[in-house]
Amino acid sequence: MSFRLDFLCLINPFFSDSVLLRKLSVDLLNNIVSELNGFLWSYVLIVMLIGLGLWFTVRAKFVQILCLPEMFRLVGEGAGATPREGHISTFQAFCVSTASRVGVGNIAGIAIAVVAGGPGAVFWMWVIATIGAATGFVESTLGQIYKVPRENGGFQGGPAYYIKNALKSPFFAGLFAVLISVTYGLIFNSVQANTISASMDTSFGMDPYVTGALISGFTALVIFGGLVRISKVVAMLVPFMAGAYLLVAIVVTIMNIDLVPQVLATIVKCAFGFEPAMGAAVGIAMMTGIKRGLFSNEAGMGAVPNAAATADATHPVKQGLVQSLGVYFDTLLVCTASAMLVLLTPGLDGLIENKVTGIALIQEGLSMQLGSWTHLFITIVVLFFAFSSIIGNYFYGEINMNFISRRKEALWIFRALVVVMVYVGSVLSLDFVWNLADLFMALMAVTNLVAIALLGRFAFAALDDYLAQKKAGIVNPEFDPRVLPNRVGVVSWPRHKEEELEQ
Repeated sequence: MSFRLDFLCLINPFFSDSVLLRKLSVDLLNNIVSELNGFLWSYVLIVMLIGLGLWFTVRAKFVQILCLPEMFRLVGEGAGATPREGHISTFQAFCVSTASRVGVGNIAGIAIAVVAGGPGAVFWMWVIATIGAATGFVESTLGQIYKVPRENGGFQGGPAYYIKNALKSPFFAGLFAVLISVTYGLIFNSVQANTISASMDTSFGMDPYVTGALISGFTALVIFGGLVRISKVVAMLVPFMAGAYLLVAIVVTIMNIDLVPQVLATIVKCAFGFEPAMGAAVGIAMMTGIKRGLFSNEAGMGAVPNAAATADATHPVKQGLVQSLGVYFDTLLVCTASAMLVLLTPGLDGLIENKVTGIALIQEGLSMQLGSWTHLFITIVVLFFAFSSIIGNYFYGEINMNFISRRKEALWIFRALVVVMVYVGSVLSLDFVWNLADLFMALMAVTNLVAIALLGRFAFAALDDYLAQKKAGIVNPEFDPRVLPNRVGVVSWPRHKEEELEQ
């Protein structure tokens, strides 16, 4: 390729100039996008996410802490329930959001964060998860309040729907729908496919083109079956993949139980700079933990409400609490499991000095503790984590494609594009596209955060109603939209005769 370009440059100097111009243009655009990402993710989003998280925590009366028992009860209740025909259960909606939220970043990303920010970064991930759980509660409750019925049964909703129907802002609703469809449905899925392809090539020497064809085929089989089929598939995948990974982490932790108190003490000491020799400076630890936590649990980003809205629940707060627990599951369980695998690794300092990080660091640690078979185990875990993320990400895309266009042809074209991008991601490196996805996600998050800040009072009113019914001894509270400050945009909950007469 290099010889061909040199030859063309000799016979046509204008070709040389055009190639150079295009390269400079792409580099310039990439630099601009990188600068915007740095500003948005390092300043704007961190301030908005933490500030709103704290505000929601106070206004919702520490719901993410005081309602923990109810969260577990609701997940258990949903797991044992059979949804109505064409509907998605609360547990299936929880699994969809978890499939998208829990991915390769929960393994590789956490290992990188611990190396870059020191053990103290783990503590700040815990803090941001606790704060973010309140934001997750608010946005998911709003997703349920403003959900709309689907043509073939069931519900759909999310930020695009409550921005349009409750805030009466169709432009920003459409902008959000486009951003999330492109970011999650196309770009993120290409990156997940690339991860699977690279892992299969490293572990088994499988040709990326073969891997791409297989992943694309399995993706098509699932997504062309619609939202209900997707929810059923992830309801099987998520408990299996997460359970297997957590079980191995628990085994390693028990094997090193005598070191666990020391590791936990180190995490806390490094978080506050009491033991700087053991990790990075407190500022680096804090920023690394906060960023990793925000990226991982997705609270406030506007993605999870799309899954929450599909659940067939008797009260919006039920799904708000379930998805709030999802934030904890992502960070306090899966991310902490990865962190413990890293921090309990024998000879950790030596591995870090040799620049071993990411998934390789997890594999080395497990291999030392449990044997070389764990290399294959991690490869399989990465495969399941990444594939379930592809399915979960597509789920968000379909819901928003239904918002953008009601034409069935548009949805089928979108599905075809998803399959194509999964294949392309398997065989090509998409660094610039990934950088652009970060920008799209930042803009998506800012749009959603402004919306939930304006609509938060409706989630708080629903919470007060739910807690009042529970206090009155009602085991299964039912939602009456009249408890809200107003019912603008509420279309899927029971209407009463007096309201219909008023209309």
